[in-house]
Parts: sequence; structure tokens; C-alpha cells
Amino acid sequence: MVKAVRGVLVECEPAIKSILVHIDSLHQHEFIIEDLDENHLFVKEQLVQALKDKLEERLKETYRPEDPLEDSD
Repeated sequence: MVKAVRGVLVECEPAIKSILVHIDSLHQHEFIIEDLDENHLFVKEQLVQALKDKLEERLKETYRPEDPLEDSD
């Protein structure tokens, strides 16, 4: 028997999509219903906010502001 799952179409840049797919794989494919193309994912409706939160955490972990450039005197 086929089960229907409510989902949301998510459009994003390929780099962000790659991070989302990685997060999904770390959580036993809990979030993504279908990987549609390079810019679109179909995500479980009730888990969209949780996936956004995980993405924010991931981006905060990897963000490193550049050090100011020193004068070349």
C-alpha cells in the first residue's frame, strides 16, 4: 500500500542544497522526501522548520569571518 506524505517544495542554491542533503543523510533521511534537481527538494512538511534550524547551526559552525588584511608597509 502506498502512503501519502505531505511535503513542501524547497528551492535553493546548489551549495545550500548540498548541505541540506548532507544533513538529511546524517539523520537517516528523515527530512527529504525527494531530491528533484540541482535547485529543488521535496521536504516533509512537518520537518521544514527543523531542517532550517539544522541548516542555520551548520552554517554557524562553518562561518569564519576573514581576518582583517594587514598593511603591507
